[in-house]
Amino acid sequence: MNEAIEDFFASLPARAPAVLRTPTSGTIQIDLTTDNRTDHWLVQMSPGEIIVNRARGPADAIWHSSADLFERLVTGRAQGISAVLRNETTFSGNVLLFLVFRRFFPDPPGARDPRETAREELGGSG
Repeated sequence: MNEAIEDFFASLPARAPAVLRTPTSGTIQIDLTTDNRTDHWLVQMSPGEIIVNRARGPADAIWHSSADLFERLVTGRAQGISAVLRNETTFSGNVLLFLVFRRFFPDPPGARDPRETAREELGGSG
């Protein structure tokens, strides 16, 4: 499995308190395929906490993706919603869990908060 993907899943428990602030709870099974192999990740989310296992299991939602696409998601070079809309990846079950989980993905490289850019422009012109 790709090192970026391994690092991403390893970082989730430490990042959960800052990201999982809503009262959403549930489990996503993430199936990542490379050639004829599928790796499974079971992600249990609750407010402020996340538990990650390399397993299959009962889940409220299942996300199927190529490992290559998922690597682009965890490095900010692809966007989750766009990938689903283009049918590059599939998600079934509780869609709210997908919307919450995607908050863990980084912004694209070089992306800036538009509010920050506007503040800089207002401060520089006045």
